[in-house]
Amino acid sequence: MDAVDALNEIAFWLERELAPTFKIQAFRKAAGIIGALEPDEVAARARNGRLKSMKGIGDRTFEVIRQAVDGGVPDYLEGLRQRGQQPLANGGAELHSALRGDLHSHSDWSDGGSPIGLMADAARTLGREYLALTDHSPSLKIANGLSAERLLEQLDVVADINADGGVFRLLAGIEVDILEDGTLDQSPDMLERLDIVVASVHSKLRSDPRTMTERMLGAIKDPQMNVLGHCTGRLLQGSRGTRPQSEFDAAQVFAACAENDVAVEINSRPERQDPPDGLIRLALDAGCLFSIDSDAHAPGQLDFLQYGAERAASNGVPAERIVTTWPLDRLLEWAGRGK
Repeated sequence: MDAVDALNEIAFWLERELAPTFKIQAFRKAAGIIGALEPDEVAARARNGRLKSMKGIGDRTFEVIRQAVDGGVPDYLEGLRQRGQQPLANGGAELHSALRGDLHSHSDWSDGGSPIGLMADAARTLGREYLALTDHSPSLKIANGLSAERLLEQLDVVADINADGGVFRLLAGIEVDILEDGTLDQSPDMLERLDIVVASVHSKLRSDPRTMTERMLGAIKDPQMNVLGHCTGRLLQGSRGTRPQSEFDAAQVFAACAENDVAVEINSRPERQDPPDGLIRLALDAGCLFSIDSDAHAPGQLDFLQYGAERAASNGVPAERIVTTWPLDRLLEWAGRGK
């Protein structure tokens, strides 16, 4: 098989398993190195051993490349494929199969780890009909948030990816910060140019309930907002440690989401599991729409939708209330209201 494909597929499976970042990066880096060479040169260097002397090619990546250029599926990749046959989640399979897309993902333009093209390719491979690219907005400097100028540049990249006219569509989007005064961290003119606007709170998460409620309500009433991202901001595990959920008047917030046709995100990242089950049921009773999203920061993490589907199903959320089960035309019609 193609050695670059083998290395990238290994990285995909490792990302899906939440393997250590350094391990994943070794395979992504090696793929980039040999991807700059002609295939015949890669094969020749692999067979005479000269590839081992190249910076960024280690023992494991060399073994993978050598087995690939010799015509077989590398042993390491075959093992990962076998593990990958097991579902990530124990439930929600029927709902997961109904999902057509994903409205929350990040690339290396902000705090993701992979180029936009690799994210789009992985979404296609997983059978998605659409994926929203939602890199961060300017105020989130720690995540390399996009200025208006960089976001404009990104729109051209998205357009180029969609130029093939295929059935898959990469949606132009943003995960925009909800600022302290309840406004969205990007100009209305720029937001109008996007297909999807996910809005999330990323700062001062321990504000008192009244302040947090007013902040969220201000954003929800903005006609440009489509999805309320990871509404409590909690972290249950992972390299960033744990963080308690924000306190706010959930009844008011979800009533506003229902009134303004804003979907409540069921964030599928295993360290977030946000909203908690009780809040999912409260949003359901309030009449809210939902969006099951991966919040992927790497290609393999796009498969995290399995976790979100499991949680939605266990809390009785029907498929018709989940916007990411909708066909693209219906989704875009819903997302474009007020624009």
